[in-house]
Amino acid sequence: MTRKPIIIGVTGGSGGGKTSVSQAILANFPDAKIAMIQHGSYYKNQDHLTFEERVKTNYDHPLAFDTDFMIEQLKELIAGRPVDIPIYDYTQHTRSEKTHRRESQDVFIIEGILVMEDECLRDLMDIKIFVDTDDDIRIIRCIKRDMMERGRSLESIIEQYTIQKE
Repeated sequence: MTRKPIIIGVTGGSGGGKTSVSQAILANFPDAKIAMIQHGSYYKNQDHLTFEERVKTNYDHPLAFDTDFMIEQLKELIAGRPVDIPIYDYTQHTRSEKTHRRESQDVFIIEGILVMEDECLRDLMDIKIFVDTDDDIRIIRCIKRDMMERGRSLESIIEQYTIQKE
């Protein structure tokens, strides 16, 4: 009989170090069947909107995510079936047409700013981790990451960050 995978939820503010903590967990178990799934992969598809409309989306709000789809895919993985995880294109503010095939594992790390917001997703988790980082460190990390990796302007990053803080 196959054992249910362990689900670890890792959350905290944008730029708080969630991915770094998750990668450290992965690195400490190099021989284990363990994988990370990022909530950011499940931002809603917005290809029906113009680019200008997509840019206005509040990506730090629960409605920006297709969490129901993430839960559905996580349940498939728990049942031992592979899934095709969406790939989000941060430069285009919508999902890519590409997906990433994920096989079932012994441990899944579910990482994202709002993975604890949804009760159904939270209930699937065996371990919950909150990464707490000072706000000044988080904004500097967001600026560096979003400008270098996501092609965003300083103004858009600051606007998103200040909306998040309200």
